[in-house]
Amino acid sequence: MLLEALIKIAILIGGLMTAAAYLVLVERWMAAWIQGRIGPNRVGVPLTRIRLFGLGQPIADGLKFILKEEYVPAHVDKWLYYLAPMAILTAALAAFAVIPFGSVLPPDVSFPGGEEPIQLVVAPGIDVGMLYVFALSSMAIYGVTLGGWASNNKYSFLGGLRSSAQLIAYEIPLGLGILGVVLMTGSLRLEEIIGAQAQSGLWFAFSQPLGLLVFSVAACAEAGRLPFDLPEAEQELVGGYHTEYAGMKLMMYLVGEFLHMITAAFLIVILFFGGWHLWGVTGSSNDVNWFQAIARILVLVTKILLVVLLFMLVRWSWPRFRFDQLMALAWKVMLPLGLVHLFTMAVLSEYAERWAGGAAPWVIVGVGWLVAVAACLVAGTLTAVSTGNQAIRE
Repeated sequence: MLLEALIKIAILIGGLMTAAAYLVLVERWMAAWIQGRIGPNRVGVPLTRIRLFGLGQPIADGLKFILKEEYVPAHVDKWLYYLAPMAILTAALAAFAVIPFGSVLPPDVSFPGGEEPIQLVVAPGIDVGMLYVFALSSMAIYGVTLGGWASNNKYSFLGGLRSSAQLIAYEIPLGLGILGVVLMTGSLRLEEIIGAQAQSGLWFAFSQPLGLLVFSVAACAEAGRLPFDLPEAEQELVGGYHTEYAGMKLMMYLVGEFLHMITAAFLIVILFFGGWHLWGVTGSSNDVNWFQAIARILVLVTKILLVVLLFMLVRWSWPRFRFDQLMALAWKVMLPLGLVHLFTMAVLSEYAERWAGGAAPWVIVGVGWLVAVAACLVAGTLTAVSTGNQAIRE
């Protein structure tokens, strides 16, 4: 068991760090495509003329960070200054301990202890997986706030303050977005949430569109991605909370930010898009053959990459919010929508089966979409009226 856990951890960390490096390259390609310019395409194999479409760019970037001078400003609080990037990267990596990367691998009796299926998750026995992920994701605020405070720099300090307010505000809608899923499945284990969608064949994205909207917006804000990147906002704060960081310490911050985006993509796919489930391909039970096991991994990874590409598309398409707009969106729009979603799902989980019997899933889908459309229309109207009144007063 210990050897299996160590192998899983090594594969997990190596895969995540490689994915973060090459997703940076993908994002630069996407930025070039959207902005009509040429992205990285010339870095290849050293000492040769093989360019490999720029696939050597992440290696060059990594070497640059490693070889860069580890400069520490004299005015910083050194203990907190070093602790901050380590905290954010450690929390980002540790959150993946309960996130499944598929379902199971078939047992192989040719290996010692291979009589049981191998679960594709580092810590499969945690019954409160969602709470674990939320607890560790919330620790990101300490890395950002400590970095801003320890830098003794006004730009860093303002970035830390912005981050504290932003992360605290969007934690509430983030939690409200998943409570509907928890009510419908009766579990906090990510594997059981995927299993419930696979058994019914109905992904929660179809029955809980309002929860998907609230959770996705809040997750994007928690990851600090544009248009929610107010904590670093280069045009205003130079670099925000990591202005005074360089070299490997800066890399920890940047990798941590990307890992938070990957975590958000995993959760969106697992909670609302069926995880590894795909109709007619992956099956729905844990009694799988090798084809189904590999198919589930490929389906999950494909869904996650599509969500990550959507995050990147949003980053390079939408302008940044003002900070008052950012906070107003959290407290005046996302929070009420999250409460409406929670109330709706609580009523449906209790009474839908009594009212509709076998047609309960379709009733939940219809009511979920009706409430989502109505709530968004009301929220949009009230926001437009409030903005108009503010413009008149000004």
